[in-house]
Amino acid sequence: MTLVLSQDQIEFFETKGYLVIEDVLDNATLEAVKAEYTDLLDGMYDDWHAKGLVPPPGDQDFYQKLLTGYQAKCEWFQPMDITLPGSKIEADTPFHFGSAVFDMLTNARLLDLVEDLIGPEITSNPIQHVRLKPPSNTLRGDETTAHIMATDWHQDRAVAHAEGDATQIITVWLAINDATPENGCLQVIPGKPQMYPHCPKKQTSIADGILDLSKAVPLPVKAGGAVIFHPLTPHASLDNTSGVFRWSFDIRYNVTGQPTGRAHFPDFVARSRSAPETEFRDWQAWKQMWLETRRKLAPEPYIPIHRWTGDAPACA
Repeated sequence: MTLVLSQDQIEFFETKGYLVIEDVLDNATLEAVKAEYTDLLDGMYDDWHAKGLVPPPGDQDFYQKLLTGYQAKCEWFQPMDITLPGSKIEADTPFHFGSAVFDMLTNARLLDLVEDLIGPEITSNPIQHVRLKPPSNTLRGDETTAHIMATDWHQDRAVAHAEGDATQIITVWLAINDATPENGCLQVIPGKPQMYPHCPKKQTSIADGILDLSKAVPLPVKAGGAVIFHPLTPHASLDNTSGVFRWSFDIRYNVTGQPTGRAHFPDFVARSRSAPETEFRDWQAWKQMWLETRRKLAPEPYIPIHRWTGDAPACA
């Protein structure tokens, strides 16, 4: 198999803990995802309007509808997310699984990049999210949803269960529109340090005073590009000080057969060079796995997705 990444890029990733790769997703994939989400939001908006929560849609575009819904306190994040939440799961907890998102997760060029870093047996990890970040000056004062705000410094390995600590895994952060320092792109602290203690804040975050934030590097990337990083690379997102939404997905892949770090959620084989017949190719079966998981988990006691508690010495 010919490498997509150069040896220099692979060595950079191994020493710095991240890569920025442009032109990962082709325009057709991007447009299909946008169209799928536009249809989803149109249906949600019509429902809000029928309930008297928002004005008629008029000629509002996708982002204007999102902002109108947000300002009216309509819930759109979880219905648009591509996973079940970390909070208590109910029988009707919404989520979004569609053919365009599945095609994005299994995009051949994307998996080629992943293969260069973790090998040819690739599982789509269930820790995955859409991120639609409104301009910070439009956020409500009572907002607590970390996925639409500037995120605190954290490590992805720390926001999974400890059983996944030895798993070979990477995060791929995909830009659907251009990510810039102004609209809240990612920033990282290069290197692959040990696991840092985390504390429950507005999200699970690295304890205060541990990181040297002067070493932070912002990582702008154009639509269709990706930031790929190691699970121990500390990262956060900047505030969205622009006047427009920033849209991205963050998804993870791990070596097949190794623990995902969230065993109560379903995964699937995205690529297998040794057993291609095991590859998942049916988006509806993927959706059905999540529906069945929701059915099983709804009546069960809540399963915390994080391991950290506020009584740790580092959180004092």
